Amino acid sequence: MRFVKTMPLNSLSLKVLLAYAAGMLLSITLLVIAAVVLLQSDMLARMDLADAARGLANDIEFDGSGEPVGFDSRRLDELGWLFEGPQSETAYRILDETGNVAVVSSAGETFWPSDGDLPPLAPGNFTFEHEGKAFFGAAEPLEHDGRTWYLQFAASARFVDLLHKVAFPLVVAGVAVFGVVLFIAFGFCAYITLRYTLKPLRDVSESAAAISPRSIDARLQTSAVPAEIAPLVDSFNCALERLERGYRVQQEFLGTAAHELKTPLALIRAQIELIEGGKKDRAALLNDVEYMTRQVQQLLLLAETSEVHNYHFAGVPMQEVACEVVSFLEHMAESAGVRLEVRAVGDVTWRADRAACFTLLKNLLENAIQHAPAQTTVRVEIQGDTLTVRDRGPGVDEEQLPRLSERFWRAAHRRDHGAGLGLAICQEIALAHGWRLTAERAEPGLRLRLSNEERKSPATLARRQTCMK
Repeated sequence: MRFVKTMPLNSLSLKVLLAYAAGMLLSITLLVIAAVVLLQSDMLARMDLADAARGLANDIEFDGSGEPVGFDSRRLDELGWLFEGPQSETAYRILDETGNVAVVSSAGETFWPSDGDLPPLAPGNFTFEHEGKAFFGAAEPLEHDGRTWYLQFAASARFVDLLHKVAFPLVVAGVAVFGVVLFIAFGFCAYITLRYTLKPLRDVSESAAAISPRSIDARLQTSAVPAEIAPLVDSFNCALERLERGYRVQQEFLGTAAHELKTPLALIRAQIELIEGGKKDRAALLNDVEYMTRQVQQLLLLAETSEVHNYHFAGVPMQEVACEVVSFLEHMAESAGVRLEVRAVGDVTWRADRAACFTLLKNLLENAIQHAPAQTTVRVEIQGDTLTVRDRGPGVDEEQLPRLSERFWRAAHRRDHGAGLGLAICQEIALAHGWRLTAERAEPGLRLRLSNEERKSPATLARRQTCMK
């Protein structure tokens, strides 16, 4: 069933349900103990007789002169057998306010105590003995035509005890059935209540699990969270704010450092280019400056791609972007003796940031060109939700494949001396779009595969964009 799930031992729901079950069992046990105690004492007998006397008093009939004549026919049909006949287990009589008997049951006046032990003309319980047997009695006053009458009802102790012995199993069974029904009904209600009461906590947990460096500005909502848990969620939001400030400071430092280094590097390059003598030293210095400039540019680009708010999503024709990248890198490919080729099946449009797509494809193709042997082809294939870039170079060892997207890691057989940030930038862009970038050996060469998970599950993009807001 959908509602039945295995709960861990430290589950709050399980603890509440166990506490509820223990409370129910304790309540049922106390009810049974109370019933046993009451049945073994005369308190319950007195209460029962008082209730019986009260009920009988309401059913007394009077004649035209206002004198009581007995019970109405309905009550006689129901209980007349208790007071008629030779048995002496129950009896009743009706007296006026002076103690004169107006109506008496078949047991007669001899059944009742003599003058010395006469029951009082007042509401309440009394006891007496008749023929060696103990009797419980109760008196109930009633008003009729301005006169006060008293109904006295009595039953033997053994008769009451017999009734209680017969009633006790029924009481226990009734309590058990009532307890089971209550346990199931309220247990189910408690489970459903806990399930929907704790649902906001599950939603908050899922929202917290979705927070990443690309959505660190997201905050957990406290509107539907129980008041007891809201302070914890607020504290978590405060911690997120501190983390965001630290992350922003780090990213700003990275971007500022890259910007600050670009200008002096440009000035150094210009001064070196003006030097006339020492061409070898000049070329070496220019090569070092170019390397440093590329590294700074890659650092700046890495800082920009790590910030999701720098992206502007729209429909992007991937084949068109791939052709633009090929045109941009055509001179580099010709210098390396490598041919670039784009193959696409149909018009493929992904929801993405166009500039970020250009940077990603440019880095993938640059990486492939730097490793591809001369007179070979680097091919870009676009089909549905997959884009692949394949070269026919020496490839990468199987154990080194996971390191391709590590920052500042470089393969030993590449042609240039790059910063080792190209594929790390590609990974940041892919993560920001919800894509998956993987590498696999192509025998020969290396194949980099970009999978658009958003085309498979559009709801994922909606959730991610919600987290970015």
